[in-house]
Amino acid sequence: MSDNVARRGFLVGGAVLLAAGCTSNEPAAAPTSAAAAPAPAPSGNDQPGTKVVIGFSAPAADHGWIAAIAKNAESAAKQYTDVDFKPVEPTNDINQQISAVESLIAAKVNALVILPNDGQQLNQVALQATQAGIPVINLDRIFPDKLAYRTWIGGDNYGMGVAAGHYIGKQLKDKDVSNPVIVEIQGIATLPLTQDRSKGFADALKTYGFSVTAKQDAKFTVETGNQVATSLLQAHKKIDALWNHDDDQGVGVLAAIKEASRTEFIMVGGAGSLNAMKEIQSGSSVLKATVTYSPTMASSAIKLARLIAQGKGMSDLVENQVPQSITLASETITKDNVEKYLALGFES
Repeated sequence: MSDNVARRGFLVGGAVLLAAGCTSNEPAAAPTSAAAAPAPAPSGNDQPGTKVVIGFSAPAADHGWIAAIAKNAESAAKQYTDVDFKPVEPTNDINQQISAVESLIAAKVNALVILPNDGQQLNQVALQATQAGIPVINLDRIFPDKLAYRTWIGGDNYGMGVAAGHYIGKQLKDKDVSNPVIVEIQGIATLPLTQDRSKGFADALKTYGFSVTAKQDAKFTVETGNQVATSLLQAHKKIDALWNHDDDQGVGVLAAIKEASRTEFIMVGGAGSLNAMKEIQSGSSVLKATVTYSPTMASSAIKLARLIAQGKGMSDLVENQVPQSITLASETITKDNVEKYLALGFES
């Protein structure tokens, strides 16, 4: 995480979750007392407990981020001898995902981790699970009915935009750029998550007196990312900064930039792919930063499911139960801190 992003963490069986409200890009406040903070008490949450069966359902892995979600979930489950991990076949078909979740309900699993293709359309089957006494850990795409899940964990889409906006705003201010041309390449414009990212970006830029010059959506695909970037580069002979919402589609965006031999602007990516991190690390790319929306949230979802099924709380919290909602902060990865994040990157 960049030094200019305030942060604090909670432990979930050893994994750090960055809490909601930590998306500010202001420095963390210094301690008000010179006294050393007490060392945290050792946690017993990782010790083997009651055997639990955790069901898992997610969309098909046709996107680097989604593929990493499944890998992270499986990897986290393997850490525990008291977890029996039951994933169902990933699918992009709504009816097939509903049927798969129903099979896990019928199998009477102890907890369910679900990343729905569409929260609205899978809301009813999630309700069925909770009504059957199975706690649902809702991963990322949220169910509209809070009765449909025990705990939601996901990324901060608005915070992604804020982090990207602050990085670009500060870079341009430091260079004394006035009236900059700022271009934004979205994912799918009609999705609420995309609208949240764009709003966060616009709000952060506004604090520097800047605004987005042009934006266009690229559907989260490499091919469309290439096409959209090519079009925007042709339309704007000079650009000062570009924010691309998604590192997977960013493969196409970067290819278009290289093809056009454009180097006059800085680019920020989104999500934190390994490909993007290596571009940043090279120091020779227009890509200078990426703001995270990490698939490691799936690992944390499995850990939360285990704690909830075993009746445990989070070791660093006073409360006896796992919180109802956990929003992960969007962290800014730059050349200065990229080495810390390489192990968390996913292949686009």
